[in-house]
Amino acid sequence: MDRLAAIQRAFNERFWKPAEHVVRAPGRVNLIGEHTDYNDGFVLPVAIERDMMVALAARADREVTLYSQDFGEAATFSLDDIRKDEEHTWSNYARGVARELQAAGVPLRGIDAVTQGNVPIGAGLSSSAAFEVAMALAFILAADAPLDRVQVALIAQRAENRFVGMQCGIMDQFVSALGEAGHALFIDTRDLSHRAVPLPEGVRVVICDTMTRRGLVGSAYNERRQQCEEAVRLLQGALPGIRALRDVTPDDLARHGHLLPPIVLKRARHVVTENARVLDAIRALEAGLPEEFGRLMDASHASLRDDFEVSSRELNLMVEVARDAPGCLGARMTGGGFGGATVNLVRESEVPAFVEAVAAGYQARTRLKPEITVTAAAAGAGRVG
Repeated sequence: MDRLAAIQRAFNERFWKPAEHVVRAPGRVNLIGEHTDYNDGFVLPVAIERDMMVALAARADREVTLYSQDFGEAATFSLDDIRKDEEHTWSNYARGVARELQAAGVPLRGIDAVTQGNVPIGAGLSSSAAFEVAMALAFILAADAPLDRVQVALIAQRAENRFVGMQCGIMDQFVSALGEAGHALFIDTRDLSHRAVPLPEGVRVVICDTMTRRGLVGSAYNERRQQCEEAVRLLQGALPGIRALRDVTPDDLARHGHLLPPIVLKRARHVVTENARVLDAIRALEAGLPEEFGRLMDASHASLRDDFEVSSRELNLMVEVARDAPGCLGARMTGGGFGGATVNLVRESEVPAFVEAVAAGYQARTRLKPEITVTAAAAGAGRVG
């Protein structure tokens, strides 16, 4: 049974009625541009062929009843009294979305919903953003209150920032809502201008999950964000026009980096050079130069490892193994860091050999069996049933 039929059946069995709608929202992998989005910078993600699905039906009252097939748990709340659930923490993403939709003036109705996803949780592939965007679409459909996709992404982000407490940037929710099949999505996170950038023929995106996990809420992620903000504050004396590290060039940092404490300088150097790499990477894709794109991925990983210090032993090992594998053009950690997955650009003809070599090499060095996903760039969120 395919996933669509399975979730429709699960909904029927749980609520004794057919689902009115089924929506999906994909996870994402960021090809390049890491930890730049909350610095008003540039990112280049793709939506992946892993997603979160929600089967739903509107209710006549203001109650929301959710059942997660992934966790085997149910959670219920009222749209008139949305509070955090410390027991069923997965439901807080849906609660936050409902609260932010109502704050934006969307007249919600209660829903019954079953959720199921195949985005690995905690792997840096934005399972949380996929869930948020899918739930936003579910609530909007039930309320019959259309909202444009940019607004959907912004509401999903605010839910994670304000309710869950994770100060993520806009990238994850944006590409989940607006991704285009066969394309990466270049996003200027300052003004949300965006354009699709076609991926070259003859290459595939391969995601290698290290099977190690990180917790981001209350972790070093928020610390890195604060350090970036401190860099801007300290540089504003010499560069009064800047509002974010996005406004600082590599030449600016070379001239004025002495104003920063050493650790803050390292953080700023990553963001400033990473923004430049994103723009170079787009030029490489548009010029049909996947090898140059791969070189920029390699440089990105080195910067994340050494200057931003968000990599891990397992991520570094995975990257090393990948670079020695057949067909690899570039490899880097992706996501918030400290665990999760790497993203690799691989020649399509050598993908099977690459996968075999990476799986064997990583397992031999870590005794962990990686989960490897070969994906095309997928379409963004939408209704599927």
